[in-house]
Amino acid sequence: MSLANVRNPARPLSPHLSIWKWGPSMTVSIVHRVTGSGMATVGTILFVWWLSALSSGPAAYAAFVELFTVKSGGLNILGYILAVGLTLSFFQHMASGVRHLFLDAGANFELGGNKRTALVTFVFSILATAAFWVFLLEKSNG
Repeated sequence: MSLANVRNPARPLSPHLSIWKWGPSMTVSIVHRVTGSGMATVGTILFVWWLSALSSGPAAYAAFVELFTVKSGGLNILGYILAVGLTLSFFQHMASGVRHLFLDAGANFELGGNKRTALVTFVFSILATAAFWVFLLEKSNG
């Protein structure tokens, strides 16, 4: 008996990636991982940078703040991109995490419901981000 040929010809081969159709649930799963890693990486870098600037003195802290704000104290374009991006990532990660919680409990495996809840995570994250920033901007502008 040769150990080199261990495949049983009666068993089917694993399906190849080319036969799978791309669906919302696959997208949500990948986006969940990306948003989690992105928030951890970007958030940690910004937090450590902020702490370093804070501990390095007023000049370093002023340089850090100046990078993300305008003279009046509001966010500049880079500040908005980072803040809105992190907010969108947070809401998307939270929504898909709640979705996964239900999946882990054994619910929502029907194809139609699974697709709907996958799409709902994207809609929720966009609407929640918009509502959050509208609320913040209205509070800051009076």
